[in-house]
Amino acid sequence: MTKPEFIPAEIGTRVTAHALHVGDRINTIGFETEALSAIPLAIRVGTSGVAVLFRYGVAVLIGLAPEEQSRFLETLKPRIDGKLARREEEAAILAFAGEAEDQVLSGGPIQLRDMSPARLLVVADVLAKSVVLAHDEREVAKVFEIIEPFAKELADHGRTRRDRKGIMRLIGSALLVQHRVSGRVAIGEKPDALWDRPDLERLYARLEDEYELKERLDALNRKLAVVAETANTLADIIDTRRTLRLELIIVALIAFEVIITLYQLYMGKPH
Repeated sequence: MTKPEFIPAEIGTRVTAHALHVGDRINTIGFETEALSAIPLAIRVGTSGVAVLFRYGVAVLIGLAPEEQSRFLETLKPRIDGKLARREEEAAILAFAGEAEDQVLSGGPIQLRDMSPARLLVVADVLAKSVVLAHDEREVAKVFEIIEPFAKELADHGRTRRDRKGIMRLIGSALLVQHRVSGRVAIGEKPDALWDRPDLERLYARLEDEYELKERLDALNRKLAVVAETANTLADIIDTRRTLRLELIIVALIAFEVIITLYQLYMGKPH
């Protein structure tokens, strides 16, 4: 028996899948009565639209008109934690081709054999991961913009004029991005829909290649490693400065004690 479609479609039907990274978290509690899928949560919107909500802050809206999208996002606002000032977005055209197998054309529509729930969830999963990667890439780029002048200063002069507070800010920026990015979204993990539909592995692999998820994740991890090394280097600079300051204080105290001793000897000497 054929599984029910999320979106009723005939050959030639095209719908837009629009992924938006809206915040750090989306509270999905309370949608259970409307749920078409539990993990990830998919709910019916309007007569023929579907919203797939990911707890890590992404909503993928499929088959919604612009007005319906705006209305739904307004109702979603109270459920969003850590709203983003700038949303990352990704859009794709899904075409019901009715072919023998799914096709992912480079730069073209994603041609699906049917509009079944499993296929739409696989597409939504890839689009959600893509917008999260785009957000994380931009956050890491910001940290590199902060780190680059500092690194150039060290390369040119062998030291930095930044005070301890400035260096601590650099460390804080590096660690904050590392905390936000690392482990928040399991980019390398396959969607849950594939557990029940292993026949969709090929569709997922093609989408994964089209959006370069693995390559972008590897590049991001390399950049995060550089950020972590930079944070360690900055911490070492602070420790070195602190050690040098303590050594200077100790030398000053010893010199002061020698001066006092010599003075006492001089004052105690008979004239």
